[in-house]
Amino acid sequence: MTLPDPEPRRLPLRRMPRSTWARQEPTWREASPSVIGAALKRALARPSGNWFVLAASSEVRTDRPFGRVVSGTELVAWRTPDGTAHAGPGACPHLGAPLCRGAVAQGRLVCRWHGLSLESGGMPGWSPYPVHDDGVLVWVRLDECGGEEPTEAPVVPERPRADASIVAVASLAGRCEPEDVVANRLDPWHGSWFHPYSFVGLRVSEVPEGPDPDPDRLVADVGFRVAGRWGVPVRAEFTCPEPRTVVMRIIEGEGTGSVVETHATPLGTDRDGVPRTAVIEATVAASGRTGFALARRVAGAVRPAMRLVARRLWKDDLAYAERRYLLRTSGRWPG
Repeated sequence: MTLPDPEPRRLPLRRMPRSTWARQEPTWREASPSVIGAALKRALARPSGNWFVLAASSEVRTDRPFGRVVSGTELVAWRTPDGTAHAGPGACPHLGAPLCRGAVAQGRLVCRWHGLSLESGGMPGWSPYPVHDDGVLVWVRLDECGGEEPTEAPVVPERPRADASIVAVASLAGRCEPEDVVANRLDPWHGSWFHPYSFVGLRVSEVPEGPDPDPDRLVADVGFRVAGRWGVPVRAEFTCPEPRTVVMRIIEGEGTGSVVETHATPLGTDRDGVPRTAVIEATVAASGRTGFALARRVAGAVRPAMRLVARRLWKDDLAYAERRYLLRTSGRWPG
């Protein structure tokens, strides 16, 4: 695929090669289970510092609490008036009421059952967790769950400048483990076959080689479909900075530097004992085009469309991740 001239004054749309879904080049030979498996193994071996993505930064607010179970730990998060994000155990230390259904008043977390008011510093029997807000996502450190050497901050991928980008975060959950989500993202070969409504002409041009490859990345040329045969061709790299994160970064073509971060957060198990994992995906889009500057002015209208695209892709990919988990845990996974 020929990549476009990055000159911002040129139209980014290109006419994609004519092809039908059934007649496109098969990718199963290139999608080597050993290559994907080795990349996954290296990713899972990287340290996380016990940090887990909790939510989008916009979901943690000063006017109401946010609740989520992470790795079986019930959590509640909120902000104090200075904008600082905090997180603590989700059960009230008095009689166990769900604090996510409480209120935030003057920076304090207030339980609705009996009015117990909790400060961000905690109290006997209720201690907050370390929190990191990177401006896009809020992370929480759970040392008992992570079991690693804790670090002061999570491994946050490099992103475009906040004042020159549009950010959208989408969340879904499926019945699988984080590694099944990460494995799915380390298989870009399925893009044009499994998501023909979004991708066309995908070709993986670089794979990591050797036991300790440098750089440890997958590189793919792909066209993001806009309408019919019209699309935007780019070159993108896939990397794993830590065990529960896969970053797709555009390295050539329209929107160079833009990233899509896929974070897999373990939630716990359902009533059947099956693990559940949240996919929290942050898209940070940037471009030097004049039109993008105009789009940033109406970012509130653009973000829902960005989230819709991410949710459509992950509705399909979570079904695949769930399938991988089922086969893997029943001893039938071929990889």
